Amino acid sequence: MFTKALPHVLPADLQPEQPSPAPQTMTSPDSPPLVSPSPCPAPPPSLPSSPVPSSPAPSSSSIPAPPSLPPTGEVMVLALGRKKQRVLIALSILPNLFLAFLLSSDPLITLSPPHHCRLPGPSLSSEVLNASLPWEKGTRPGETGSPSQCKQYVNGSQSAAVDCEAGWDYNVTEGLKNNIVTEWDLVCGQYWLVPVEEVCFILGVLTGCLGLGYAADRLGRSKTLLISLTLSVVFGVLVCVSPYPSIFIVMRFCLAAASAGVYLTLYITRLELCEPSLRLVATMLAGLMTVAGELLLLAVALGCQSWRGLLGAGAAPLTLFLSYGVPGVFPESPRWLLLSERSIDINAFSERRNSNRDVRDDESFTELDSEPASSSRPHLSFPEIFHSKNIWKNMCVLGFTSFISHGISHCYSSFRGDVRGTAPSFYWTYLLSVSAGGGAWLLLWATVDRCGRRGILLLFMTMTGLASLILLGLMEYLSETAITVFSVLGLFSSQATASLCILFTAEIMPTIIRGVGVGAVLALGCVGRLSSPIMDLRNHYGYFLHHVIYSSLALLAVLSILLLPESKRKPLPQTLGDGEQYRRPPLGRRRRDNVPLLATPNPET
Repeated sequence: MFTKALPHVLPADLQPEQPSPAPQTMTSPDSPPLVSPSPCPAPPPSLPSSPVPSSPAPSSSSIPAPPSLPPTGEVMVLALGRKKQRVLIALSILPNLFLAFLLSSDPLITLSPPHHCRLPGPSLSSEVLNASLPWEKGTRPGETGSPSQCKQYVNGSQSAAVDCEAGWDYNVTEGLKNNIVTEWDLVCGQYWLVPVEEVCFILGVLTGCLGLGYAADRLGRSKTLLISLTLSVVFGVLVCVSPYPSIFIVMRFCLAAASAGVYLTLYITRLELCEPSLRLVATMLAGLMTVAGELLLLAVALGCQSWRGLLGAGAAPLTLFLSYGVPGVFPESPRWLLLSERSIDINAFSERRNSNRDVRDDESFTELDSEPASSSRPHLSFPEIFHSKNIWKNMCVLGFTSFISHGISHCYSSFRGDVRGTAPSFYWTYLLSVSAGGGAWLLLWATVDRCGRRGILLLFMTMTGLASLILLGLMEYLSETAITVFSVLGLFSSQATASLCILFTAEIMPTIIRGVGVGAVLALGCVGRLSSPIMDLRNHYGYFLHHVIYSSLALLAVLSILLLPESKRKPLPQTLGDGEQYRRPPLGRRRRDNVPLLATPNPET
């Protein structure tokens, strides 16, 4: 279907034939047969088609102009076929079920259960523990305290307390019975390795988003996906056999980078396979598949009870998706192909267009009839990127919003434990976070195509800031029920904002830098997520100031969202020039969405 690069000078029989101004009554035997006018749109005025020579034999000095490429969206649908398009979208959604095992397992493998120094004897009563362990007072008002987790009395004498000598005993009631904390005793003096592992994991995701996002734009979506899948399988195996914490942290960093590359490449490929009416539905189904993977992750954790088996259950199924590298199974994105040095078989495309023109529906081809034919294949120019001020503005606003939404989400999930000292159970917190993510996707599916991306993003960011201000300003007057309600509201709205930021970025970034743009916004979200392990490393010291800063920045993000354009039912931009045309619509004028935004530099839609 897609062939290797064609030369710019094609034979005369591949040139689009132009009707002569006057009908001819006779044709010579050597003249080419008459054909019906091509249904392809006319080439742009800057590159007119070569006129048909008057004589049957063309002059050797005349050089025919290269044929114009067909519209991008029409290549996407007609070159693949509508049935295969749906199959490829489904294939891009399925890996999210197992990627959730690798990208969302940190809370389970780093959960620190209650513990105390290991004492001689098969079973110890509470009286023996109280007599052998020093008593520590609570750090918050109202806490009665508990036996020390890191100290014990010397030889049963209560005169002096020393660090645990024979290790620790763990009282595992939630999560995995065997995780990295219990296997390597990462508690007390070694607990700092847990936040370090979490920071390295997030930095790995950040590195993968930036590096493999750039590779997706330069090497292609399909090739980058195959590289990322291979690295995920290799590092997934190495993580499972790590013998020491230091090796585990390094391998976990590499696994996070590779898994983030798989997620990012599938995300942008899925979006480029969809026409405007399918983009939100396909993205929502992929998000719900990730939510299902997070729920399945908890079920597998309860079944296997080992962190090695849990990570192996996520890495092993990815070997099946290496079959995407087989030619014809998961082809390259047609949008990216039009911007590469490859070309498309014009004859095969024209035949397919003619055979499918009678059965196509008007709604799904709104984008196809509106996109201008590309007369050249642009190459990435870094000076041109730096001068694309509108693209930079959109990326900075969405990156800042992603940073706030990812960072403040942790504040809502741990508010009760950090402020009131009444932290809920791990299962309750985990299920609440996953359910909020699933509900956010369902609400986005119901509202975003009706009210627009920018309006819904503005609404959810406002809800995030208001919930945060209410929790901070009225903390002394709110009941436990009210704190729970506003915490859930803030968690829900922040996750919806984070999800919509990525979709918004993928829709307004041009294809030539879509991987870099989406990767940069995801990386800024990772920077916001770094606040969670850093707070754990500092024993949650300064939590109130941390929450106040994020709340203030959330209000600033609300104002910056007003500078964004609207991408509802608009075609995806291809080049940097197309991306520059995505500008903020007037605030006081009603705009219709039935005309594509890329029709004119600043169109009235």
